[in-house]
Amino acid sequence: MNTYYAANLLIFAGVDIIACLALNLQFGVSGVVNFSFIVFQAAGAYAAALLSMPPDTAPDYSFQIYVGGYQLPFPLPWIGGAIVGGLLALPLGLVVLRRLRADYQAIALLVTSIIANTVINNARPLLNGAAGLALVPQPLDGLVNTSTNSYQYLYVGLTAVSVAVVWFVAARIVNSPYGRTLRAMRENELAASALGKNPTALKMTIFVVGGAIAGLSGAILVGFLQVWAPSTWLYPETIILFAAVIVGGRGNNVGAILGALLVPVGFEEVTRLLGRMNIGPPNLIPALEWVCIGLLILGFLWFRPKGVVPEQRRVFPGAPAVEEETRWVVGKRAH
Repeated sequence: MNTYYAANLLIFAGVDIIACLALNLQFGVSGVVNFSFIVFQAAGAYAAALLSMPPDTAPDYSFQIYVGGYQLPFPLPWIGGAIVGGLLALPLGLVVLRRLRADYQAIALLVTSIIANTVINNARPLLNGAAGLALVPQPLDGLVNTSTNSYQYLYVGLTAVSVAVVWFVAARIVNSPYGRTLRAMRENELAASALGKNPTALKMTIFVVGGAIAGLSGAILVGFLQVWAPSTWLYPETIILFAAVIVGGRGNNVGAILGALLVPVGFEEVTRLLGRMNIGPPNLIPALEWVCIGLLILGFLWFRPKGVVPEQRRVFPGAPAVEEETRWVVGKRAH
């Protein structure tokens, strides 16, 4: 039991870290308020499930209805989940990011999240409707015994490798000239446009990259849970990830990781343990959890908007009032 609990905690922590790194690239670094983030994680989970499951005509799977079912070996379902997450970002980004202002983009993405969940919830022939998908094969199923403690450690290792890969990609983006351009666009989109940068192209690129990383996090999660349903990806789940990025420090990969450990993992784990103590009515602790998350976001935005680990603001010598990102964009324009 202790092994399962520890593995469960570590895998969820890895999934949340990957998701927060993706959201930090979009929201923290680029300023794209993606309130539909959970949709991309769900798309990756559904894609990974369909790529690893047999057709719904198989004897053990005939109780559910879904399209596809390809029984692809690991790691193809995880790769497919990431690809589907990135591909989903293309049409959505083209519709939302091109002509809408930032505040309207956030509203449109939030509405998209609600619409997507409602459609999947009611269109049973697509992905089994509200009942969701069950009996999703775990990675390496058939090659190793997935019911042993050693497999739990193996899954933790696979998740850790995925976290390392995503961390490497996110760090390369944040510390590159492209990352400095994204931060310049976030600080002043109009000024970046005047200096020859294309904000729509910049947002689209990071929207696709973030969608692919979100899809990977969903693929990892569904492989561990072996079930996925619309009730697991309601739009409030995105708010928890936003809270993690805000608390940890937006624009900072280290802050995103710290926020993932503090909010989705630590905060929710504490409330889950409190729920087992039978304090008050049955739904008191889950309700208070959302109240506390809202207060946490408001408190940090009011008293410490830069988060626990603020984003580093590097400046050039002799020009302390001008940030590196803006000066870099100006320099590129001048040359």
